[in-house]
Amino acid sequence: MTEPTDFNGTIIAEFRANGGKVGGPFAGSEILLLHHTGARSGAERVSPLAYLRVGESFAVFASKAGAPENPAWYHNLMAHPDASVEVGTGTVTVRARVAEPSERDVIWDRQKERAPHFAQYEVKAAPRMIPVVVLDPVK
Repeated sequence: MTEPTDFNGTIIAEFRANGGKVGGPFAGSEILLLHHTGARSGAERVSPLAYLRVGESFAVFASKAGAPENPAWYHNLMAHPDASVEVGTGTVTVRARVAEPSERDVIWDRQKERAPHFAQYEVKAAPRMIPVVVLDPVK
C-alpha cells in the first residue's frame, strides 16, 4: 500500500477522512483512488488520480504532469486491467481500457476545458500522446 508520510499517502488519507474530497492544490478537483496490481510485483497499489465521468465510466489521464514517459499505474493497468476505484465513499470494480482515438480526443478536450493545466501537460509531454484510460464498471 502506501506510506502515510509520502505525498500520495497524504492525499489518500485526506480523501478517506473527508468522504472523497481533498484540498490544497487539488481542491475542487474530481479525484478517485485507483486500486491496481503491480505489473511485475503483483503487489496492490493505490494511486490518487484526477478523473472525468464518461457516462457510468471514469476517464483517467496518464499525464504524469507532462513527463516524457507514462506513469507506473498505466503500465500496471495494461498488464492487469481488472481494478477498482474509490469514488466519494463508495468502491466500484472496473476494467481498464485505452480510449479509442476519436473517443480519446473528445474526453481529452473536455478535461483540458475543466482543468487547463492538462493542456500544459500535453505540451510538455510532446511528442508523447498522453493516454486516456477509461475505467468501465464491471457488473
